Amino acid sequence: MLKMTYPKIGIRPTIDGRRKGIRESLEEQTMQMAHSVADLIHSTLKYPDGTPVETVIADSTIGGVREAAAAKEKFDRAGICGTITVTPCWCYGTETMDMTKDIPHAIWGFNGTERPGAVYLAAVLAAHTQKGIPAFGIYGHDVQEADDTSIPADVRTKLIRFAKGALATGIMRNKAYLSIGSVAMGIGGSTVDPDFFQDYLGMRNEYVDMTEITRRIDEKIYDPDEYADALAWAKKNTPIGPDIYNADNPNKFTDEAKEKQLEACVKMAIIAKDLMEGNPRLAELGFAEEAAGHYALAAGFQGQRQWTDHFPNGDYMEAFMNSQYDWSGQHAPHVFATENDSLNAASMLFNYLLSNTPQIFADVRTYWSPEAVKRVTGTELTGLAQNGFLHLSNSGAQTLDATGAEKIDGQPAIKPYWDVTEAEAQANLDRTRWIPANIGYFRGGGFSSNYVTEGGPNGMPVTMTRINLVKGVGPVIQIAEGYAIDLPKNVFDAVNERTDPGWPSTFFVPNLTGHGAFQSVYDVMDNWGANHGAISYGHIGADLITLAAILRIPVNMHNVPADQIFRPRAWSSLGTEDLESADFRACQTFGALYN
Repeated sequence: MLKMTYPKIGIRPTIDGRRKGIRESLEEQTMQMAHSVADLIHSTLKYPDGTPVETVIADSTIGGVREAAAAKEKFDRAGICGTITVTPCWCYGTETMDMTKDIPHAIWGFNGTERPGAVYLAAVLAAHTQKGIPAFGIYGHDVQEADDTSIPADVRTKLIRFAKGALATGIMRNKAYLSIGSVAMGIGGSTVDPDFFQDYLGMRNEYVDMTEITRRIDEKIYDPDEYADALAWAKKNTPIGPDIYNADNPNKFTDEAKEKQLEACVKMAIIAKDLMEGNPRLAELGFAEEAAGHYALAAGFQGQRQWTDHFPNGDYMEAFMNSQYDWSGQHAPHVFATENDSLNAASMLFNYLLSNTPQIFADVRTYWSPEAVKRVTGTELTGLAQNGFLHLSNSGAQTLDATGAEKIDGQPAIKPYWDVTEAEAQANLDRTRWIPANIGYFRGGGFSSNYVTEGGPNGMPVTMTRINLVKGVGPVIQIAEGYAIDLPKNVFDAVNERTDPGWPSTFFVPNLTGHGAFQSVYDVMDNWGANHGAISYGHIGADLITLAAILRIPVNMHNVPADQIFRPRAWSSLGTEDLESADFRACQTFGALYN
């Protein structure tokens, strides 16, 4: 993953500025609240490299504008990506608030009867709304004693949810999305929109032609020692599998040609990593410009068709870019989209930054109804699959971590790289075949990963996400929580043979709500906004909704329980009954975070 200095969360202990008894009596409690929040964040959240998230606390409590300005100066020096204001009491709202417009803000007003923290919370949130700087309000459900230094469970949830969103926002800021190539087969998402990345994500766009890969291969602009190690590792851990597509094709590649293609695929993977994040070894080899890389937090590869009609496809490269282990050992994954679908790359990036887990990139390929399954196989679906399922499959950028070999409490999972054991990493490799490409689709050959995601007896909890662009509106985001499931063998065999049996597959059942786009599994498929989806481990829909609100991206479809939704208090001023419509109005009213 890109090497960087990670942003921090700023904590603002805000206090009643009146001296001669009032302020003095509140200093200890107010500062203790700040330290409790700092301890919570540090002990709960991790950066993408596995280190604990850092916070910065203002040097003093904030009772007026001078102390508010001093806190901001400290935060600016420290690289703050969001602020959390804490207080047990009334404070002077517009004098103590943080008026920075391009970072998110949250305010925790202590629910206690001795001092009116809730009154300050309401007042300062109103001021934020009035000034067009939306802030998240946090108010505990139950009254606490004045000397209670604990953080209630509902407050903890909101503090962590806000901090995750703020950190994701800060990590994206000033990084790049790298397009390797251009538009793949007319796919709208691969028509990269720089205004979306700039205005909503704070990212810039970088572009290289796919010929840059051939140039680096031809001119040997890669680390030869790394290549030798990588190729030896690949031959041991990713052996070429059966040629199931081309067995009867007189034009199929020879074994010798396939070996050459594997060599090219390994070089492509090395070069893609160098393009994204740079490689100081290249400078030692005389390639100082190439050594810098593009400071890319996410990338996409066009591939089809100008590349794949002549060269090996990008599937091998894409799979390992999105996985957490290779010839260099275990490491953070990259975010890398097949077909240069930049909108699915952004969806993957949101998921990754909120979960620290690698992502599945897949076609939302087929809805299988219970009736169709019974007609084709004679089997009646039961359990999680009883209402049908979606078949998620794509030849390209699907992390190998999604085989189900990784376990949490004995159940299939996808874990952050620092929690993956060597045995689990090897099991993921052992469960994956590398199938020679169908030369009808990919004339230049190449190899696709081939595995099935294990759901286990309870299903693997996952969340499917997609950002789409709407003319006249801008970006919108869809969220579907549900489970990856196992199918009976006869059902899997029938389904698999009807599509591409050499590609990886995940069988997904969304949680149904009985209304809107989640009345049925069919309705989810029918309302999905594009051909691709980004699938993350865990039910992270509530975190996505909070992040979307920070960035001002409306959510047009989700199945997250209402009591988990956490948005800025200003959203309530635009409607409290139809929350979806209020979300659209709020995002339009306040505008993109960086616009």
